[in-house]
Amino acid sequence: MNSVAKKRTRWEHFNHFIRKNAVMLIALTAAAVTSIIVPVDKEYAGYFDFKTLTCLFCVLAVVCALKNINFFYMLARKIVQLFKTARMSVLALVYITFIGSMLIANDMALLTFLPLGYFVLSSTGKQKYMAFTFIMQNIAANLGGMLTPFGNPQNLYLYTHFNIPNLEFMAIMAPPFVLSVLLITVCCIVFVKSEPLNVPDEKVVLNPKRTVLYLLLFALSIAIVFRGIPYLIGLIVIPAVLFFADRKALEDVDYGLLLTFVFFFIFAGNMARVYAVRELFSVLLEKSTLLFSVISCQCISNVPSAILLSQFTGNYQDLLVGVNIGGVGTLISSLASLITFRAYAEHNPGKTGHYIALFSAFNFAFLIILTAFMLII
Repeated sequence: MNSVAKKRTRWEHFNHFIRKNAVMLIALTAAAVTSIIVPVDKEYAGYFDFKTLTCLFCVLAVVCALKNINFFYMLARKIVQLFKTARMSVLALVYITFIGSMLIANDMALLTFLPLGYFVLSSTGKQKYMAFTFIMQNIAANLGGMLTPFGNPQNLYLYTHFNIPNLEFMAIMAPPFVLSVLLITVCCIVFVKSEPLNVPDEKVVLNPKRTVLYLLLFALSIAIVFRGIPYLIGLIVIPAVLFFADRKALEDVDYGLLLTFVFFFIFAGNMARVYAVRELFSVLLEKSTLLFSVISCQCISNVPSAILLSQFTGNYQDLLVGVNIGGVGTLISSLASLITFRAYAEHNPGKTGHYIALFSAFNFAFLIILTAFMLII
């Protein structure tokens, strides 16, 4: 390979790294800049929520192991094969993503089920529904994960930060969750025709021993999230088991997401120590925690909004709702939205303008309806 080709390859790798880790790099920059304003001292040690980081790592690791044996792919295919029309298949794909986000987090649900959506639609000649299906899967992933503490990264953080009781957490999120289900269902029924659809057969075989082992580890990680087992046990047991059972799962963990949390912990901790910022945010949140958190998500995404705003308010009910429904809206309101856009662009490089227009129309419609509904009740 000549020097020009090597430079091009290095540049392509660099660009890929930048695109994949854009949020992490922004978080790193924010942490570095605020560290100049608030120099590193002993109080930095109190910035980090180690339980959140541990729970997130354990869930991500086990989900990667299940994904490596095609568990979710096989499960999704079986469900989709039960339906015979484009409308019902799109509904199934969206519901699978919706339910998946409650169990394996929104980002992992999209990484797992977006390829299945592409496979089903492209192999059956229904590419005309590709943009709509991806957008609905994206909305389902962002809104489906709101019901459980581990469904979205910001949920896990707020759940542990405020020590929210399990039943209260679900009671807070139940109204927007139910409305989201209704809105998604109506959209799929209205915008997808009931056309005949056949999904090609493909043999997928699961390793029974590994499936049982990983499901047990998944149950352990969920028990840790729900405070049934000390998180240090999970930090020891899960990596130790996967080290021998599936080292690739440990390699595939989204460490960029974990580092993003670390950097945003530093950023939020530093911002909370700046008097002018503390006063401004306290006033704005006092006026409407729900509305301000929704707006914040549109500008800096939902995870950093949750970490930052939690330093200035004790109204976790409205903050929790705001950073969840605020995940729909702009492309940067949620990391999951960027994942979906990247996946669509890879398959349809010449149609990104159409996708962004359709994405914005549906997302802002959902955002306005959900925000108005939660402000009224």
